[in-house]
Amino acid sequence: MTVSKQKTSARFCKSILAGFAWGLGICICAFPAEGEVYMHIDEQGVYHFTDSPRSADYIPAAYFQPPGGHFHDINRYGGLIKSIAEAHGVRPELVLAVIRVESGFNPKAVSRSGARGLMQLMPVHIQNNGISDPFDPRQNITAGTRYLSRLLRRYKGDLNLCLAAYNAGPAAVDHYRGIPPYPETRKYVQKVLSSYRQYRSTQE
Repeated sequence: MTVSKQKTSARFCKSILAGFAWGLGICICAFPAEGEVYMHIDEQGVYHFTDSPRSADYIPAAYFQPPGGHFHDINRYGGLIKSIAEAHGVRPELVLAVIRVESGFNPKAVSRSGARGLMQLMPVHIQNNGISDPFDPRQNITAGTRYLSRLLRRYKGDLNLCLAAYNAGPAAVDHYRGIPPYPETRKYVQKVLSSYRQYRSTQE
């Protein structure tokens, strides 16, 4: 059963209130024990909730986190991201979402696997792109966005596959002919898509 701002049921009243609380910047932390609640914000900014998602647009409501805490980072890197994203045919909001999940906007971030910088570039990408300083925001964002652009073309604009490949590698996506059954990758895709839709909603 799916519900929206215009049509709700008593069963989801508590969840609807939680959704509006999110809109005010309050994090959704828990839901009733009746089953997991999924959430989707459509292109008109309407909130939809369901306990039985039939579309990849719906993701666990617990993953929705307000982007407000990152507005200072958008202001810091927004112009740079916009110009680089447009040059490579990628939506700036997608680059923002990837950076938010990958590094939390920390240009000096280093992962246990050796990924570096804002978009967490692996050593092979650093080498292949001739990057002299992976912690330099311009070089890092340019290389990461170029890679996203290639993945978008490879998977014909399918964001789910593109993001899965960014996380787990194209070989894994091609092998499984879809999002690999890795919990980390599946959670990663959901989190980036959630942030992407949130950033899109703030621009409309």
